[in-house]
Amino acid sequence: MALFQPHNVLVTGGAGFIGANFIPSFLSGRPEARVVNLDALTYAGQLENLEGLPDPDRHQFVHGDICDRALVDSLLRKHEIDTVVHFAAESHVDRSISGPAAFVQTNLVGTFTLLEAARQYWREERKLGPEACRFHHISTDEVYGTLGPDDPPFTETTPYAPNSPYSASKAGSDHLVRAYYHTYGLPVTTSNCSNNYGPRQNWEKFIPAIIRACVEGRPIPVYGDGSNIRDWLYVDDHCRGIEAVIRGGRLGESYNIGGRNEWSNISIARLICRRMDERRPAAAPHERLITFVTDRPGHDWRYAIDGQKIETELGWQPQESFETGMDLTLDWYLRPLQ
Repeated sequence: MALFQPHNVLVTGGAGFIGANFIPSFLSGRPEARVVNLDALTYAGQLENLEGLPDPDRHQFVHGDICDRALVDSLLRKHEIDTVVHFAAESHVDRSISGPAAFVQTNLVGTFTLLEAARQYWREERKLGPEACRFHHISTDEVYGTLGPDDPPFTETTPYAPNSPYSASKAGSDHLVRAYYHTYGLPVTTSNCSNNYGPRQNWEKFIPAIIRACVEGRPIPVYGDGSNIRDWLYVDDHCRGIEAVIRGGRLGESYNIGGRNEWSNISIARLICRRMDERRPAAAPHERLITFVTDRPGHDWRYAIDGQKIETELGWQPQESFETGMDLTLDWYLRPLQ
């Protein structure tokens, strides 16, 4: 099967963490492609994330909301978009507990808006076949719910069982994407990733928050007893996986992208403290800053991804171990502070 060739690409949420890492990677590898980047610039999206892009003339930033149908329609037509890479989402579980409405609006209504606009433009107006366009939806392993200590990792056939407003809204958006393939023939693919880490992540997320606490000498908050387990994936590895699915993934299919890299929260906090001790020995031991705090409601205990499908079908493998990826992450966050 010939690989799909994206040319004019609409990236939603491209000023956020994963999107802002995907765009330079994509532009570097696809010299013929152009990117239109639609981002609402909420707390998680920063224009600074887009500094230093390769060949910036092939990137156009548009400040706007994915729920704005007129704007989405105009971008698809003006730039003759043939590929949508949909990152834009409200993604912080704690925020979804205190304010779920924004998650329903962005993650469900926003995804619906993009799907409808793409269906109208590609299928009804331009009569494009599946070889000529692609809608790729980025989702999360949290839609599968939680695992026990001896449960096998999530696969693409694991039943959905979301436990937070965030994961429920992402599960709903996944189902919409699937429905547009089966009902309308929209050429879609979906990827469900494990926890990402790396440069450009918002400071409120777990790993950047630990780094900042170490730098500032403040308590490092760890939920419960710190035993919650996540599978961690370096963001550049995730970006390579996304592109592999866009170009070679089977239409209508979902692909789990994970690191085969399970760590408990307390183990991560201690690893970062050890790395900070090496970099800033005068403030050692940083582990003294670890503080256990009241667990959050509905806190899933364990996530783990089985990546066999993407590894077998598309030949993707993570390149960074957690230790090497963590060093790259620490170097990036600490460089401005040296």
